[in-house]
Amino acid sequence: MSAGGLILTALVAAASLRAESPADQQVIEAIKSPDLSVVHLWAPWCSNCQAELKSGGWLKMVKDNPQVKFYFVSVWNGGEDGRAMLTKFQIADQPNVRILADPGPRTGNKIKQFAGLPLSWIPTTWIYKGGDLRYALNYGEVRFPVLQQFLADSKSEWSHKGEKSEEKL
Repeated sequence: MSAGGLILTALVAAASLRAESPADQQVIEAIKSPDLSVVHLWAPWCSNCQAELKSGGWLKMVKDNPQVKFYFVSVWNGGEDGRAMLTKFQIADQPNVRILADPGPRTGNKIKQFAGLPLSWIPTTWIYKGGDLRYALNYGEVRFPVLQQFLADSKSEWSHKGEKSEEKL
């Protein structure tokens, strides 16, 4: 490859990288907690996100799981955090909820990753424990009984120690 080609490749790669936003940084630090954390990427203008809120599922999840930290991160929303909508659905003032906003635009060059993970659709919901991603629901509305099961599964400690390997079966 020519020197010009190498320079162009480096420029394209550098342009695709983005500095972590304050919201990224806060979430990356928060998910290191040994406790369960739910990161929900959403936007107030998104009809799927609105449907989740209108169903009452998020409020029930937050109230039924007071030991879990919920991070509602508004993305693709021009830096607005969506607090007014979360307040309307009684989520904003819950003690285990944090509201954050990515500064990225609503249209055009929207972010394609958050906290080191790809982001291609909203709503997107991730469950973490002790810094480890336990579950990722990346494409659409959450079914809240499934999310509750994922939280229960994430609380448990499991291991394959002591189980017979396939070679011994």
